Order: sequence, then structure tokens, then C-alpha cells
Amino acid sequence: MVSLAVIIVIAISYIAFALPNVGKAENIKFSYTPQRIAHGKYLANHITLCMDCHSDHDWARFGGPTDSTRMGIGGMKFDAGVGFPGEVYVPNITPFNLKNWTDGEIFRAITTGVKKDGSAIFPIMPWQSFSKMDREDVYDIIAYIRTLKPQEASYPARKLDFPLNIIVHTMPQKATLGKRPNERDTLKYGAYLVQSAACRDCHSPQDNGTILPGMDFAGGREFKINGGTVRSANITADTETGIGNWTKAQFMSRFATYGNPAYVPNDVATGEFQTVMPWQMFGQMKQTDLEAIYAYLKTIRPVKNQVVKFDELKD
Repeated sequence: MVSLAVIIVIAISYIAFALPNVGKAENIKFSYTPQRIAHGKYLANHITLCMDCHSDHDWARFGGPTDSTRMGIGGMKFDAGVGFPGEVYVPNITPFNLKNWTDGEIFRAITTGVKKDGSAIFPIMPWQSFSKMDREDVYDIIAYIRTLKPQEASYPARKLDFPLNIIVHTMPQKATLGKRPNERDTLKYGAYLVQSAACRDCHSPQDNGTILPGMDFAGGREFKINGGTVRSANITADTETGIGNWTKAQFMSRFATYGNPAYVPNDVATGEFQTVMPWQMFGQMKQTDLEAIYAYLKTIRPVKNQVVKFDELKD
């Protein structure tokens, strides 16, 4: 028994102190050109949605629109109230907080899930998807983040329940960077956008953070919000429960509604249907990008999975 206890202590100590091990941050040098910043702004706001997670929201309105005066300030809280095993605050990514980070350290954080101090980032941020992006696209996002207005805000250190506080050290992995396909190669480019936007993460049912086998993109992932449980939609090509019967015009129209500058989100009372889908940000995606995403989604294996969108919590 003593030997077993010693082995367990050694194993936990190794995990806690030797991991994660993804290598040192690279010594990256690139120019913050206007073109790079503009493309990074597009990606961070309408594809990877860095600015959705790392900004203030008004959850009293449909879709929780972001506050344009508090972009990048972070502060969104994940805790037991939303079904999270611990307490994590989304960090401030404005220059106030990242001024002492090198570009290589930011790159490592985005693509491997490791902070400046070498500690693991819990994969609320989908760095597993970002780890497959084109290096140049990640550079563009970094260049854009550097231009954000500094916002003074700091948050409490995270607290993870046992054993997650140990397991988290094993999660980061070395990046397996890819190349952004030519936009004329519609299916490959659509697949790249879907991966970069981490659509699979939100649109697949999970058990303790692991996607259920055979249920990729089948919807049903649960989010606790607004006094209820909202579930992501089935976006496979299933004709009964997915988007198999959606025409391209229907798909494009759904996004165009929320991307229209004249659109004003409705007020949402506690207990009424709310969504975590960032419609307004995705709605401003380029039409050709949305068309590529539609084309790729139509090739995804159909999975029959009827999803109940929203359940109000009962006393």
C-alpha cells in the first residue's frame, strides 16, 4: 500500500510540475501591416470569434450582443451555475494584460493551450481547433489583438475541481498547423473555416468534455443560460433532424438576418429562450465564406438526432 501511495504521489507530482510540455514559445517576428491587421480583425470577430468570448455581453438581449466599448476585456465566468466543474474567468486580451507577452507566447497560447507562465489553458478556448490553422492566419489575429484599446481589468485565478485540476496539465498538445486552402477549392476551404470556427465543438453532444462517438455535428450540446438549458442544433446533412433539406438560400438568409446593420436584438426575460450562438458576429461573415461553409456541411455524414432547443429550469 505504501508503494502504491508513493507511485500515485510521484505520478501526480510529475503531471502537476512537468506538464504541460509543448516546448518553448517561438521567437516570432512579423510586421503588423494594415492588411494583416484587417484580416486578423475579420478572423477574430467573424470566424474564430476571439472577440465574442473575450468581450462583455448583454445577456438581457437575444444572442448576448457584445459591448463595442469593452472589446477584449474578458470577464465571462464559467462556474457551477453553468454546469462547469470549478470557476474560470475568461481573461483580458487587450494590451493592458498582454503588453508583456511576446508574439511567440501569444502564438503558443492560441495554438497549444499554454500560457506565458507555462501553465495549461482549460479548453474552453478551442485551441485544439486553432492548432490546425494556417500560421499566417494566427499571426494576423495576433497583429489585430495588439491594436485593441487597453482595458484595465483583472480577474481571480481559476479554480478547478479535483481531479480536473490535475488532468488539465495533460491537455495541451503541440500544434499541427495546416495551410489555408485556396478559396476556389470550396469544400476544402469550407472545411478549414468550420474547423477554425470550432463548429464541431459546440454542435456535438459531449460527456465530460468528450464528444460522443459518431455524433459529430449532430447537435445537442447543452449550455446552461438564462434560467434554462439551451442545446446546439444538428447541422449534419440529415434531412429530418439536421439541415439536409436546407437550400443555400435558406442557409444564407438565416445568417443575413442577424448580420443586417438594421437588426436590433430583442429583449429576453429570464426563463425565455436564449442562444449562445453568436449570430451577429457570424452574420457579418463574407458571403463567399458562408457559401463555402454551407457546401462543406452538406457533405457531413447525416446523423439522426432530434434536438429540443430549450428547456426552462423547473423549481
